[in-house]
Formats: sequence, C-alpha cells, structure tokens
Amino acid sequence: MNILSILNLKKSYGEKTLFQNVNFTIDSHDKVGVIGVNGTGKSSLLRILAGKDQPDAGTINHFGKIRIEYLAQTPELDPTSTVIEQVFKADTPELNLMRDYESTLAAQEQQASDSNLQKHLLALTDRIDALHLWNLKSQIETILTQLGITTFNKTISTLSGGQRKRVALASVLLSPCDLLILDEPTNHLDNVSIDWLESELKSRSGALLMVTHDRYFLDRVVQKTFELDNGTLYEYSGNYSEFVEKKAARQVFSTAIEQKRQNLYRRELAWMRRGARARTTKQKARIQRFDTIKNAEVQISDDILNINVGFTRLGKQVIKLDNITKNFDTFSAINTFSYLLGANSRIGIIGKNGSGKTTLLNIIAGKIKPDFGTITIGDTVKLGYFSQENEDMDLNLRAIEYIREGAETTQNSMGETITAAQMMELFLFDRNAQWIRISELSGGERRRLYLLRILMMAPNVLLLDEPTNDLDIDTLKILENYLDEFKGTVLTVSHDRYFLDRICHTIFSFQSPGHIITQTGNYSDFIHKHSLTPTSSKAVKPTEKYKPQHDSKPRLTWKEQQAYKTIDFDIDKMENQLDAISTEMAAATSDYTRLQTLSEEQAMLEEKLLDTMEKKETYEAILNS
Repeated sequence: MNILSILNLKKSYGEKTLFQNVNFTIDSHDKVGVIGVNGTGKSSLLRILAGKDQPDAGTINHFGKIRIEYLAQTPELDPTSTVIEQVFKADTPELNLMRDYESTLAAQEQQASDSNLQKHLLALTDRIDALHLWNLKSQIETILTQLGITTFNKTISTLSGGQRKRVALASVLLSPCDLLILDEPTNHLDNVSIDWLESELKSRSGALLMVTHDRYFLDRVVQKTFELDNGTLYEYSGNYSEFVEKKAARQVFSTAIEQKRQNLYRRELAWMRRGARARTTKQKARIQRFDTIKNAEVQISDDILNINVGFTRLGKQVIKLDNITKNFDTFSAINTFSYLLGANSRIGIIGKNGSGKTTLLNIIAGKIKPDFGTITIGDTVKLGYFSQENEDMDLNLRAIEYIREGAETTQNSMGETITAAQMMELFLFDRNAQWIRISELSGGERRRLYLLRILMMAPNVLLLDEPTNDLDIDTLKILENYLDEFKGTVLTVSHDRYFLDRICHTIFSFQSPGHIITQTGNYSDFIHKHSLTPTSSKAVKPTEKYKPQHDSKPRLTWKEQQAYKTIDFDIDKMENQLDAISTEMAAATSDYTRLQTLSEEQAMLEEKLLDTMEKKETYEAILNS
C-alpha cells in the first residue's frame, strides 16, 4: 500500500539546482537507500520528506495520517539535558504519555485529595497498560547500550558529536512510525553496533528511507535504490549489488569525469562478483578472467589521469612501535603494543568507540606522546593524516584556492605534472565547482576537498581516521582506486566493513583494556576466525556436494567424468560469447534498451562461467586427491 507519493519535486540552493522533476512513491513496506555524490541534494530530499524543509516546486501527498520519524545527519539536541532525559523529550505519543504520567504523579503526591488528578492518573495508567509502556525506560537503556552509550546521566553538552548522533538515533528507533527517515545512521557507530542496527532495521515494520555510504549495509537492508545524479532521480529495484550492475548499464560515457566514474562502477562490479568466491580458490584463471572482463568493458580515453599520483619513495625503515603504552586517568587505551610497519602495509583498525583507535593514529602522527615505549619514524616517511575533523579549513576560500595552498601541482607515476584543477576534476569537482567558496559546499563535499588536499601533498604513509564518514560512495570508490595503486603504507580506522574488506591486508582489533589483537587478512577474514557475523552479503558456504561420505577416496561419477571431458571447450565457448557481447555493447552505447538487454545477457553468462570454472576446479581437486 502506498503511503507517500512525490510529484515533480524541485529544490535549489542559491543558483544551483539540486534536483528537479523528481517523482516516486513509497510503499508501506519499502526499504529504500538513497545514494549520490555529495552535494547532489540527498540530505535536502530527506529534510523535505520529513517536513523540515520546503521544496521550490512539486507536491508531496500522504495517503492517510502517517507518522514520520527523522534522524538528521547532525541532530540538534538540548545541551542541558541528560542522555535519558533527551530520549524522553522526543515528541512521540508514547513518550508524551509517559511524561504526562510522571508530571501527574508528582502533582498528585502533592495534592492527594484532588479527585480530578486521581481520575486523570487512573486514565493514564489504563492507557499505559494498554500500550505496554511500563518497561519503556529499560527498553531505552537497552537500545542506548546497543549503540555504545552506557552512561545515561551524562549531559548532552559533555558528549562528542558521534555520541550525540547515537542518542538521537536511539530516540527515533524507539518511536513507532509508518516511515523512518535516516541520514547517515552508521556514522560514528562501531562494527558491533552497525551489525545490531542492521538486524533492527531489517526486522522493523514500516517503510524505511535512508542515506548511507555503507555498501554492505545497503546490500543487506534495502530492496530499492534511489540515485540522485546531476539533478535527476533514478529508481532501481534491488539492493546495492543490483544497483551497481544496473547503474553500469545506464551510465552514459559523455565526459571525462563520467567515464572515470563508469570505470569505477565496472571495477567494483567485477570485484563484488568474484569477492567471496575468489578468496576461496587458488585458481588464477578465474581472477584473470574477471580482470579481462573488467578491462574490456570500458575503454577509457587517453586524457583520463592516472590515479597513481603524488607518491614519495619510502626507505626500508617505515614505522616501528616498541612497547607503546598510553593511559587516560584510569582508562588504558594502549598497553605495551609493538609492531613493525612495512613499506606496503595495509592495516585496518577496529574496535568499540572510545577504545583507543584514534589515540594510536595520534601517537604515530606525533600529536600526542605515549606514556611508555618508543616510536621510530623512518627518515623517508612523509605522513598524510586524514583526521575526523577538517583541520584548518578557511571557509572563505574558494575550493581550488584551498587545494593550491597545499600544493599547486603533483606528479603521476610517469613523472608527468598534474595540476590542482586536474586533480579536482578527478575527485568530481568540475570547473564550476572548483571556484565555489568552501562555505557553500555540503559537509560531504568539504570532506572530499580535505581528502584531496592531503593526497596532493604526496604522502607515502597515509593515516585515515574514519575516512568513510560523510563521503559519498563514488568518492569512496575513487579513494579505493587510489589506494589500489598507492605504493606506500596505509593505516585506517574505519567502521565501514566493505572498505576494510576492500583495502586491508591486516587487522588491528582493540580489546579491553588496551590490548590489541593483530591478524593477517581483511575484516571478513578476521570475523570468520573469531566466529562473528559475516559481513559480506555475497558470502557463500563451502560446497559439500563432493564431500566424501566415508573414509574412502572420493571419485567422479560417470556423468561428472563426461562433463569434465568437455569443460574446457565449454569455458572457451562462453568466453568467446562474452567477447562478442562486449563488442556489441561498445557499438550500442546510445541504444539504452539494447544495452540493458546485452548487460543482462552478459551478467547471466558471467555467472554461468563462474559456476563452470568452479566445477572444473572441484573435479580436478577430486582427480588429484
């Protein structure tokens, strides 16, 4: 049943049109993810739907009397309230009822003979009974704990921005509604809290509309995707993985920036398709085949910049941590930690909020000193630190002036000079956006600008503190592509499971009190070893089809033997078919209908090819056992 319809919606910001002619409906059971480059109007769209802002044109129709709850990207809270008081201040019928009961009870205690108060108190008691609200306070405390807030009597003014966001998130989750609107709900949550929120939203009744950059989160929770792109809203059925595939077919190769973004979608699609399976096999042919598909799908023109830029060579000695210890009052953040970072280390740092992750980066960056232990930085190390705050950003500067303050030019791997303007185009700032004042940029655009300035300064060791917060998915793919080619060392604190899987080869996991576990592998490898919930929506269980039932040596059946005889021929045939489809797609870029059909044929054929390669590998494993 439809609960909301949008007709010809338009919103501008100054002279910039964020979006126009936006049309869609939301069903009572829809779970929708909204994605798009920072500055395209995602948060503005959510504010309009939540009734916090007005469109310039268009209509919003509610079917019946529906309740909408909204979590802003930066919620406004009462700084004088305690955590528990703030949650109780939420304007919902349930919490209003409980507040009415508490105030009536207090008044009745002072005026015990007032019969009107007694009647009102009795009526309130009956309503609370009917709605089962007596355990509401304990429910609030449970949800706050799940979100990493365990001190309920702290005042809001003493909390960090991330803690305030979690308090606000608890408020909306406790409020029954027909449509829940969330703007970046996973920002400032640790991995355990994100897993919990994921399960909560999947099982929650009612419609959901959210903006998030967390691709695993999108993949697991949503079944419909809205994309805001150049002022137009595109609607896709399916989760993020399905969106990636359909987006790749839709994207038009019109400008250098669009061509670069298209290539990133293609690369990501190939990685996602092979991800879980490729990690479970030793067969290089499968990975090579995907590389061929990836490289053949899009022809990038020669004027596209090489993203491998701004690297200063590292010597043999990078960073050595020797028995590092850091305490804050009675809290132990790091306890006698030692590690030797190599020249191409890719380290993901995980743990609960407040466990000491940022403290480790600050020690390496020289911002704070350890209480005990030594840190040795190699002579050739040039640090680039992308912190959680946009440091020293003069909002009066134009975007390109801010980048040029850091560096006018940098060089790519071929020694060619790349200007600040060229790098800004690569990071999705077109010629017009480069001359906009920073004060007029969205929060996400400022984060993207801050990241670009750090990369322009040619670091060879990158410290990234929650780099995915407030960055859109397109920018994250650009960063991931950059890190693929980066020859230096990377340490990243992140709650983004996809990003950790995509980038990291080693995990530092902060345990209490101050103990750090180190393990080779990415985030999925880490949680698999420690028996936690798998993160990848593409994860598959190892096949048991050919598992021997007895101690005897497994054998191929007659049917499998016949299939094995022709399997190489079958693989060659499918690869030739894929080559033919790729050729036809290259010639049909202006025919979207035909391109969509070819893309679907290609996806099915690639899936069949993967299955056939897996069968061949399994057959050969049995024959060689």
